[in-house]
Amino acid sequence: MGQSKATIKFQDTGYFSKIMSDYLDQNGQVSDFYGNFPDLDGFGRQIEEKSASFTSASRQVLHSSLLDQSKGLSLSKRSKKHIDLLQEDTTFTVTTGHQLNLFTGPLYFLYKIISTINLATRLKKNFPEKNFVPVYWMATEDHDFEEICFFNYKGTKIQWNKQVSGAVGRVLTEDIQPVYDVFDSLLSSNKNAEKLRVLFRRSYLEHDTLTEATRFLANELFGDYGLVIIDGDDKDLKRLFVPYVKEELLYQTSFKEVTKTNERLGVAYPIQVNPREINLFYLDNALRERLVFEEGVYKVNNTNLVFSPSELLELLQKSPEKFSPNVLLRPLYQEVILPNLSYIGGGGEMAYWMQLKATFTAFALPFPILLLRNSVLLINEKQRKKMTALHISDRDIFKKQHELTKMKVKDISDLNLDFSEKRKALKEMFDELRDLSDQTDKSFTGAVLAQEKKQLNGLDHLEKRLLRAQKRKYKELVSRITILQDELFPKQSLQERQANFSSFYEIHGKELIPVLIAALDPLQLEFDIISPEA
Repeated sequence: MGQSKATIKFQDTGYFSKIMSDYLDQNGQVSDFYGNFPDLDGFGRQIEEKSASFTSASRQVLHSSLLDQSKGLSLSKRSKKHIDLLQEDTTFTVTTGHQLNLFTGPLYFLYKIISTINLATRLKKNFPEKNFVPVYWMATEDHDFEEICFFNYKGTKIQWNKQVSGAVGRVLTEDIQPVYDVFDSLLSSNKNAEKLRVLFRRSYLEHDTLTEATRFLANELFGDYGLVIIDGDDKDLKRLFVPYVKEELLYQTSFKEVTKTNERLGVAYPIQVNPREINLFYLDNALRERLVFEEGVYKVNNTNLVFSPSELLELLQKSPEKFSPNVLLRPLYQEVILPNLSYIGGGGEMAYWMQLKATFTAFALPFPILLLRNSVLLINEKQRKKMTALHISDRDIFKKQHELTKMKVKDISDLNLDFSEKRKALKEMFDELRDLSDQTDKSFTGAVLAQEKKQLNGLDHLEKRLLRAQKRKYKELVSRITILQDELFPKQSLQERQANFSSFYEIHGKELIPVLIAALDPLQLEFDIISPEA
């Protein structure tokens, strides 16, 4: 199976924030909030920085934990080799993280991991004396089950209805059979659909927890490319993080640093995450609640658990697995336990990582290179032909639906529906009237302004009425455009945020992932439009 590919700038899609646009343009306004830029020169500097900060002892703990976590998993030779290579001081990781979404959740789960795999390959080509391991960090300690308990298959929401508390990775899969039954009933009878059935059953019906199911699934999809999967909910790995947890508990370092950063960053950009005074949770069985410091003692929110400072520090030494970093400390934890060069994520993730650079400096840790993951719009041959017939360009298809239909109706209409020249003429006329009013009696200025506003509003209203009339005249055209864009942008959102990989795997089968891996360049920093050939 081959593919055709086109690209457009992220900034031209209309789906990316100002902070991401400035980051991609290397605008000086945001450059203080990230480290090295994701180009080969930046990675060269990053390798030097990380080499000096990651110890052999940490490598041994990491290697041992990964071997233990992968027991019972059918690892590929490449994944086994990558785990072993992590013992060597010339080996580095590039990492993406994601929630344990049911059956991978939205399509961009694939794109995050493919970006990570391709980046490791690219770095090996440019730095052959080093080794680079692609890592998927499972967000097993997250507790937002409602965000991950469903996926969309061809417009149908398939949901796992379950009452859950605590870390989602520990959720049992014993009652997931009805979810499979719904999925099974919707799938076709072709061989690719049968492979999806087998993959779901083996992942979720043959594993006891969501962590185990997700690890198996990710390994089945990407193990042949050497992906290493890590679970941060690990006592030995948490022990490496103990000094940082202690400092957080005693001095609230991240709160102080992120608060200062937010004051600076917030001048120009919206703030993604606000810090807590203590950015840690207490984790135990079905419990994950915030730690708070009140009246000289530490309390576990929404429980009766109370610790004196000495008791909590003793617990930290004895049971570090009971301390779970929140969204602001998880990146720090990741960089402590991995010889990591880069974090690959979406625009929202990049934005909150940028709030953390000063925190890393305070903890004397190298800040990783932030790389915006690949984004993709998958277009089939039939949809591509429709775009061509409707004279819709790759850039145009990203427009808001009302803008797109308005533009196409204007293109083919025998009337001039663009009133911009008329607005310009009207404004020029009222500019002259204001000048005349100023020279005669300034008390008329208010009346002139009111009349100008009334006339411009009337012109806008007339333009809209004429456009609606033309849309009725070209109703079939508007319908064809609307149907096409709804297929490509479900719920008027990016395809990658709504659709699940299964809809495309059912058509393309096992060739889907190799085609994407071959097509995507992790350092291109543009939005890809790919037409896989069935």
